[in-house]
Amino acid sequence: MYHTKAGRSPYRWVVLGVFALINIIVEIHWIMFAPITGEAAAFYHVSVLQIGMLSMLFMLVYIVISVPASYVIDTWGLRAGLSIGAALIAVFSLLKACYPAQYNVVLISQFGLAVAQPFILNAITKVGANWFPFEERVMAAGLGTLAQYIGIILAMGFTPYIVSINGIEGLMTLTGWVSWGVVILVFLLVREKSPYAEEETVSIVRTDVLSGIRSILRNRDMMWLLLLFFIGLGMFNAVTTWIEQILAPRGFNAEQAGMVGAIMMLGGIIGASILPVLSDKTGKRKPFILVAMLGLLPGLFGLTFAGTYSLVLISGFIIGFFIMSAGPIGFQYGAELSYPAPESTSQGLMLWVGQVSGVLFIYGMDKFRAASGSMTPFMIIFMVFTLFNALISLRLKESKLVTQQLEVHDETR
Repeated sequence: MYHTKAGRSPYRWVVLGVFALINIIVEIHWIMFAPITGEAAAFYHVSVLQIGMLSMLFMLVYIVISVPASYVIDTWGLRAGLSIGAALIAVFSLLKACYPAQYNVVLISQFGLAVAQPFILNAITKVGANWFPFEERVMAAGLGTLAQYIGIILAMGFTPYIVSINGIEGLMTLTGWVSWGVVILVFLLVREKSPYAEEETVSIVRTDVLSGIRSILRNRDMMWLLLLFFIGLGMFNAVTTWIEQILAPRGFNAEQAGMVGAIMMLGGIIGASILPVLSDKTGKRKPFILVAMLGLLPGLFGLTFAGTYSLVLISGFIIGFFIMSAGPIGFQYGAELSYPAPESTSQGLMLWVGQVSGVLFIYGMDKFRAASGSMTPFMIIFMVFTLFNALISLRLKESKLVTQQLEVHDETR
């Protein structure tokens, strides 16, 4: 049972802010090549699939590193996990900046940065658990996830412009120095937990990681949620990776594709600022997940078939608003459903299945292109998958933990 006290540490916003910055950085490194796929392929004299691999590495590596990263975060603590991720970012962002014109070195650097990613992403719910009271945790997860969207916006929106002015070498140098600045903040400012943590989460006993995984795999609602993330997150990863290739056959250029990706993330920011807050206030998760899946459909249709730039931008906004606002709600819902499994274990599994499907979808989109190079066939499949996700959402049940917490909160008011 959760018990909420009046005490709140204002330093929680510092920790969340620094966490948001390192989250932004790792997402920039992940997706920075997506809006310049064609230009990067020409620069490095490789295929577009090899450029796609620079992003896809993050998904492949996550599949292997996610569980060890969750183990470190849950066993050694939040600060230890973030410090490992920050150290890897410092080393490999510098390596990429020093040898920006050598594809093999950039590939190795992306691998190292990909190893860092799960130490950052899997800590989202841990930041909430260590620093925020129960009734603020979806909001905290929403703001942490929001940082991912900001990172993708910056990469999608500004990468083509930076490359057009300073070239790919200039892009690598800039991201390298910015990465180092954020890494320094992580080591200086991140603390393990709030001084009120024991008061705010009295009598919570979490299992170890492996026991948590076993209990999750026996939980029917968690299995439905994992399937929902397998489809939704994998689709998001694939669409953001191939955004330029989705739009290029209809005559849209790299800068336009990058702007569509940025608008998609902007929609995600607005959605993540609204739906998770409403979910916290109502104590409901299921209806917001269902609305997100249904709302996603017109966005996918527009991104696939729209012939004008304005309609494509609107479609990108709709996609971002709904699919990305569902993320933080799903993370917190998973933490509640899987209790007493550690928060980062449930979140790590949800991200893990999304990386597996992301790799499969990325390969599938490239393999099943139409003769014209269009990715429309697979985008239609995504629409069918999204409708299936809406049906899955109907089978979910609200978590008992939220109901109990609302009762306690009402009693203490």
